[in-house]
Amino acid sequence: MNAPQATAQLQPLLLEQRSGDGVVTLTLNRPAQFNSLSEEMLAALQSAFDRIGADTAARAIVVAAAGKAFCAGHDLKQMKANPRQDYYEQLFADCARLMLTIQRVPQPVIARVHGIATAAGCQLVATCDLAVAAEGARFGVNGIDVGLFCSSPSVALARNVGRKQAFEMLVTGEFIDAAAARARGLVNRVVPADQLDAEVKRLTDAIVAKPAVAIGMGKGLFWDMAAGSDGVQSCATCHFHAGADSRFVNQASPGLLRSQGARQGDVIGFANATGASDTSFEVRSPNQAYLRGDFPFVRDIG
Repeated sequence: MNAPQATAQLQPLLLEQRSGDGVVTLTLNRPAQFNSLSEEMLAALQSAFDRIGADTAARAIVVAAAGKAFCAGHDLKQMKANPRQDYYEQLFADCARLMLTIQRVPQPVIARVHGIATAAGCQLVATCDLAVAAEGARFGVNGIDVGLFCSSPSVALARNVGRKQAFEMLVTGEFIDAAAARARGLVNRVVPADQLDAEVKRLTDAIVAKPAVAIGMGKGLFWDMAAGSDGVQSCATCHFHAGADSRFVNQASPGLLRSQGARQGDVIGFANATGASDTSFEVRSPNQAYLRGDFPFVRDIG
């Protein structure tokens, strides 16, 4: 083993940095392997997301990468060294668990993408709530090139881009550039590489300026709807339970709902940050309310 290889092995797989405003950046740190998702990398990411997701001081999570690429997908060298069905099943189960955790943590998760994001790496981008890409970034689900259909990445990809566009990528293995990824809905913003960090910061600044609990509950609602649950009922439930959470009263301006389990015909009160009543409304249906006072911030709960 030469000196550079030995040094690389001593480096942590995942770097973590936290800013003063609660933005946590997780940097994939296997640049020589194009940040492939080895079983160890999956475990490191899972541990980090579990811990940060439970940290109320963390406001947003950025997933970045060291080296020339964002993520080249699963570690094929490691997979070839373990040609067993049980190994593959556990590996893909661990990957699926990580992707679900990214959706379930209350903080918005932002992919900071440069270079290539392919196969499970493209899945990682598609699973993140938001994505900012450098102009030179490229995206693909090209497992088909080596006889493997990217089954798991296809789920997240099809939720981001149109089904026919997703299927075309899956069966041809062709890459798309950052501009096409933005046009198809895979990423939110595309900027020159030297502006990537600044653009990510603009996005996180906008997020941390908003109430953390509202964002966390809203993210849960958003993914519930994406999974096919009743959006109207979920939204109403989200608002009703929000009012019972004292954290809302402390963060809200001008006021927030402070009732739980409201029913049609109930009169619901709002409170400002000091607890004084601002106004009220009557629930006319599970997703609509009639304002009894002057409260322009909220017009309905659906």
